[in-house]
Amino acid sequence: MLSKKSIIGFFWNFLEQLSRRGISVFVTLLLAYFLTPEDYGLVAMISLFLALGSALMESGFKQAIIRKVDLTNLDINTAFYANFIFAILAYSVLFVSAPYVASFYGEERLILLLRVASISIIFNAFQVVPSAIFTKEIDFKTLLKANVPATMLSGLSAVILAYVGLGVWSLISQTLISSLFISIFLWVKTSWRPSLTFDKVSFIEMYTYGYKLFLSSILDTIYKNIFVMLIAKMFTVSLAGLYFFADRIKELIISQLITSIQSVTFPALSSIQNEPERLKIAFQKIIQVMTFVFYPVLLIFVALSELIFKVVLPEQWLPAVPYLQLMCLSCLAIPIISVNLNIIKIKGKTDWYLYLEIIKKTTGFLTLYFTYEYGVLAILVGQICSQILNYYPSVYLSNKLIDYNLFQQVRDFLPSLLLSTIIALNVWYLQIYLNLSSALDLIVIGIFSLFLYIILSYIFKFKSLRLTLDMIKKLKSNS
Repeated sequence: MLSKKSIIGFFWNFLEQLSRRGISVFVTLLLAYFLTPEDYGLVAMISLFLALGSALMESGFKQAIIRKVDLTNLDINTAFYANFIFAILAYSVLFVSAPYVASFYGEERLILLLRVASISIIFNAFQVVPSAIFTKEIDFKTLLKANVPATMLSGLSAVILAYVGLGVWSLISQTLISSLFISIFLWVKTSWRPSLTFDKVSFIEMYTYGYKLFLSSILDTIYKNIFVMLIAKMFTVSLAGLYFFADRIKELIISQLITSIQSVTFPALSSIQNEPERLKIAFQKIIQVMTFVFYPVLLIFVALSELIFKVVLPEQWLPAVPYLQLMCLSCLAIPIISVNLNIIKIKGKTDWYLYLEIIKKTTGFLTLYFTYEYGVLAILVGQICSQILNYYPSVYLSNKLIDYNLFQQVRDFLPSLLLSTIIALNVWYLQIYLNLSSALDLIVIGIFSLFLYIILSYIFKFKSLRLTLDMIKKLKSNS
């Protein structure tokens, strides 16, 4: 499967992601008691522009550093200065554009909010190179030591500011403080320091690889944020806040496994990019393990989401439940699509990656065009249909590179998907039948459903269970 170093790397990356997201979930739940949907709606309005600025700042240089086999200190210096220059450019554009953003929404408060929040892009520019170096070395333990304390500090500051009544500014402070301290801690942990060197040839080489990823990132950013932007424009700030809050919860919980596995598999698989047979076998096993773990967590969470909201959140957030459920269902194809995209990047086919993003986003925008007049729920159903359609071109292109076709991929993930769906449906029905309403009910039914999934996987002799257990054994033997 993967090397022992990659398995250990996965463990530390998973722990880092779990710690960061666990803290973020806890902070988000606390903030929900002090903030309103309108506060989240204001942040939602500027989220697209902040994400675009961040994409411009990075411009694919992080992926270029990770992938480059013969990386030199000159390459690293060049990437660092390029990121800093692009960060200043991005901040300048957002500073000047702030009044136009506020005019678009008819909300004057956005001018100062956007100008202050955009400072985080400059802070983030100092993260890219150290983070890329540690990722390339599969040293996620060091990333954990930098990211978790910063997340704790930013979360604590946000809760304090929200408690004293600063509203939306608590969310802005969380972004700024997190960016600043992650950058500081990464620089403390790395031995690399920039020198006054910049190479035009190196810049062109890395940018030629990275700019297509940058364009893909721009398309992806617009696509992810256009929905909340349209909701804020057409409906109300509070409704946009409910949508944005649901999306934040989804990202904090569902992205955990995807981010961990993607972060490790890209540098690990890059090391065997010129060995087609090994690459295919490793890729196939990653799909099986990823979906075996991901699908039960995702679908059982969907089944329990209304109970979770009733137990841990104020009543004002309950209308966000159906949004969250549909958002999670739209993620069913994401783990497979994401690994297919990793193969395309590993093979250096960034033009294919860009074409695929264009196809995906065109499908998404078309479904948005045909659904937006029917309300938020219709928009989310359209997202589910769009993701299903987007899976086919991703598997088609990756199949051309490693000979792993649609039938083989479906065969590897379908058992986990079917079993997870059956258990989740029973969990959902059980809640209605028993009228569950307490934290104890939530804990018992959640643990029991996951335990049942593992037992049935063992009874039906799932290959993915064996692969997952093998991965855990390797991890224990190296701990």
